[in-house]
Amino acid sequence: MRRRPAEDATMNLTPMIDVVFLLVIFFMVGARFTDHEERIEVNVPGVGPMNPMVRGPDQRIVQLAPDGTLTLDGRSVNAEQLRSELQSAHASYPALRVTVRADAEESLSRFTEILHVCRSSGVENLGIAVQPLRR
Repeated sequence: MRRRPAEDATMNLTPMIDVVFLLVIFFMVGARFTDHEERIEVNVPGVGPMNPMVRGPDQRIVQLAPDGTLTLDGRSVNAEQLRSELQSAHASYPALRVTVRADAEESLSRFTEILHVCRSSGVENLGIAVQPLRR
């Protein structure tokens, strides 16, 4: 039986050189060489008003209880608070939907007053909650 000559074991250094090269580039880019960059006068461009990046509420619920109390999303408010909150919400989310619920026994004039408050706050997408009659 004939033996093969032993091959010289060599290590491939190419991957290690690649990693070292990338590390050198990373540290060169991330390093802070001098503080002269902070003193350079630069005119930074301006931006318009920032709008929130989160999705707005699907709809707000205004409820007029039989005793005359007014709530917005379960929180008791008066007509002026309702108007201001809906104005600020509409400014942030122009497609805001508002649903107005009222008791069937409530006066129609109070209900239309609340609808007018919602409409005057800028909200264009108004809904009225009704219950279908059962026969």
